[in-house]
Amino acid sequence: MAQTDYYEVLGVNRQDSEEEIRRAFRKKAMEYHPDRNKEPDAEEKFKEINEAYQVLSDSSKRAQYDRFGRAGVNGGGFDRPFDGFDVFGGFGDIFDSFFGEAGGRRSRAPQRGSDLQQRVTLEFEDAAFGIEREIDVSRVEICHQCSGAGNEPGTPINTCETCGGNGQVRRTQRSVFGQFAQVATCPACQGKGSTIENPCGGCRGAGMERRNRKTVVNIPAGIQDGMQVRLTGEGNVGANGGPPGNLYIQVEVRPHRVFERDDYDLLYVLPLNLAEAALGVEKLVPTLEGEDTSLKIPGGTQHGSEFRIRGKGIKHVQNGRKGDLRVYADVQVPKKLSSSQRKLLEELARSFDPSFGQHEAERDQESASVEDPAHQRLDAEGDPWDEDETGDSSVKEKGIFDRIKDVLS
Repeated sequence: MAQTDYYEVLGVNRQDSEEEIRRAFRKKAMEYHPDRNKEPDAEEKFKEINEAYQVLSDSSKRAQYDRFGRAGVNGGGFDRPFDGFDVFGGFGDIFDSFFGEAGGRRSRAPQRGSDLQQRVTLEFEDAAFGIEREIDVSRVEICHQCSGAGNEPGTPINTCETCGGNGQVRRTQRSVFGQFAQVATCPACQGKGSTIENPCGGCRGAGMERRNRKTVVNIPAGIQDGMQVRLTGEGNVGANGGPPGNLYIQVEVRPHRVFERDDYDLLYVLPLNLAEAALGVEKLVPTLEGEDTSLKIPGGTQHGSEFRIRGKGIKHVQNGRKGDLRVYADVQVPKKLSSSQRKLLEELARSFDPSFGQHEAERDQESASVEDPAHQRLDAEGDPWDEDETGDSSVKEKGIFDRIKDVLS
């Protein structure tokens, strides 16, 4: 083993007290005990920790070590002091002398029952408005036959003869480092302090049994996907008279076909055609309550513009305030156009840019046959009259945007 300084091994200073060295040893021993630490070098480190403690915990050996180093301890040091020693036995006794007693006392102390977790899937509306659900829960309860005593009703419960009712046994063991006392849970009664001759037929002496119960859960309005609802005391029963654990309901929320959720706001995408976005329009927007609400879209609305309807969102799960309904404009460009729609859009394009379609028009004039003017219907300015597909001559009286709106609607 490498000649490491004992103070460094335990992580202490040379001026530290015996109590500080003892606390450091307990911490290191717990970290590198081979029963707890499965690293390949854990056993070797544990040997080194014990070697350092055996020297520094003894005032005379510590004084010799401080003056002469390892050469001053046992005439040449502890290079291989543990050969032939049962690491898992001897070191275990040292370890248990520090930590075993507390574990023995815990065996008889009341212990809280374990928590349970159940998963519930909700519809979007149920999560928004709240709902009461009945669920099936499998949990550990006190045996209804023996009331938790563990014995068959009417049969005696005897004091354990091994531990005298203490639930613990004390063993003394000698090692190369001296005599160590170990306190452990009584193997005869498993720490209960009593023995049962005739175990309960319902729970086989355990005092507890697993049963299926129906439990009502009140899901609060506004709960979100991934949240939990805690039912205090609805988990497994505790041991030795300890309190029961809790039941946690893990909530999953199905998506909605129309709305999306952002915290406590609802998101809705409103489709608009080109004319509606350009001219403005009043549209009906659905709400989660089922009633439509009116929303005015101003002219010149761009794709992705957001409009907010206050108080039409989801109720906050804690303070009860409602979020908003956020409406996003989805300006849709038509993939197919009728002949009249195309003419109107071309007319609109030329109003923005007079040169639009000029080259195409020239090619069309060269290839098209000349129509007899006598058969053409002219307006008051001498231009050809442009009727819509229905033959309604009143279209000429409307503006270009209104005509586009009529055609696209």
